[in-house]
Amino acid sequence: MTARLSPRLAEIVAALPIRPHLRVLEIGCGPGAAARAIADNAIADQLTTGHILAIDRSATAIAQLKACSSDQIAAGHLSARHVAIEDFTLAGDEEPFDLVFAIRVGALDGRHPHAGRAAIEHIAAATHPRARLFIDGWTPPTRTAHPRDHLEDLQRIEPLTDGGQEIGWTGFGSG
Repeated sequence: MTARLSPRLAEIVAALPIRPHLRVLEIGCGPGAAARAIADNAIADQLTTGHILAIDRSATAIAQLKACSSDQIAAGHLSARHVAIEDFTLAGDEEPFDLVFAIRVGALDGRHPHAGRAAIEHIAAATHPRARLFIDGWTPPTRTAHPRDHLEDLQRIEPLTDGGQEIGWTGFGSG
């Protein structure tokens, strides 16, 4: 069964550069529509050996995701964890992630800058050195309030780019 997505979520999922081997982390997955779409149609069957882990601080959201995603979970393409990104760490046997995305997550979109610093540190610790991070929903009140300002210190996560143009920090479709 193909996941039904809103036009906005469909645009976001389509924009992600999913490759067959990637380990993908979705932060703030809610009930899991985007994660399920990636795992279900595996972005047109591209996620063959890779995996998507969907995390959310809401236990209710994770319960909804698990209830609606049993096929994807059983196939091994999707897993879910109840945890805030500021507290996230890799499980003992878990490999680092290659691609991370967050849609309207307050710790990453500028609404909660103090949580953003902790979030970026936890993302950096859970990713490969050249991992890509995509954050949607950020409307900058000031440039210094955004977690991206800490990337020079961490030197672990680079913004997602398309042809040299940064697209991973200002939102999908905003160019």
